[in-house]
Amino acid sequence: MDTLRRPERIGLYPSIEPYRTGMLDVGDGHTLYYEECGRADGVPIIALHGGPGGGAAPSMRRFFDPDIYRIIVFDQRGCGRSRPFSDTRANTTQKLVGDMETIRSSLGIDRWIVFGGSWGATLALAYARACPAEVMGLVLRGVFGCTKAELDWFYRNGANQIFPDAWHALTARLTDDERANVLNAYHARLQTDCCEARRSDALAWAQWENALISLLPDSDGPAPDPHRADALARMETHYFVNHGFLEYDGVLIEDTAHLAGIPGIIVQGRYDMVTPARTAWQLRRNWTGAELHLIPDAGHAAGEPGVVDALVRATDRFGAQLG
Repeated sequence: MDTLRRPERIGLYPSIEPYRTGMLDVGDGHTLYYEECGRADGVPIIALHGGPGGGAAPSMRRFFDPDIYRIIVFDQRGCGRSRPFSDTRANTTQKLVGDMETIRSSLGIDRWIVFGGSWGATLALAYARACPAEVMGLVLRGVFGCTKAELDWFYRNGANQIFPDAWHALTARLTDDERANVLNAYHARLQTDCCEARRSDALAWAQWENALISLLPDSDGPAPDPHRADALARMETHYFVNHGFLEYDGVLIEDTAHLAGIPGIIVQGRYDMVTPARTAWQLRRNWTGAELHLIPDAGHAAGEPGVVDALVRATDRFGAQLG
């Protein structure tokens, strides 16, 4: 288990535009947006966004050398450019894994590298559990097992001890009874079908995460986008009250026999307040084929300089081995 310390850090690859975009019907009334960029005959890699409900951003393409990789990015059910927007119906981890298989087969890909951070790491691990033969390698950031301990840390008692001001902003709108279970309270509030009625709650939910995501948060930074915050808040509360729709608590971190033949690189900010480093540490102890790089000056965000450096080095290494 290595702590990554380098005198010079490398950055993201230049921004590139997709050579193909599309909408894919995956059933259950859901249609997913996807895009491909880089080399059409390159090493396939799929990038999984966080949240759940965060949606894909153009910057996600920039962790991969476009001269080596065939880069696939998509918006998961209910968010981004996928439709219907902010819809939790027929929206489970198992459905998302099935959607990845539909994308893979539709694009004629036999095997691919799976790249994901935060909830994207959760989904990557769930996919590898269901479809290990289709995974050439895993690159994970800010590992999140969607366990009770992790959710309690972030929504009950843990991070609030370090960020009491941001916690107050999240909980001040709740009643005394609601504060006994903040996650359940926000889930109930966000169930209303009226987007306007739930907007302030969705923004408050997203702002709590924004306040903790970076090692040095920018207090003057932009407020959460209301449109994105709606899907983020609705999907996160939906998935989290259902414990990620996983078989049992901790399954993705503890049951790793299927990962034995899959190489992996885990990148984890030492001071990650959203998904603390203990989970990544436990996963590495249970997965002998993985490396863990603890970034000493980073939080949770994918854009932290040390995290960017480690992720790009990881994809460069896989590209050199497989390209």
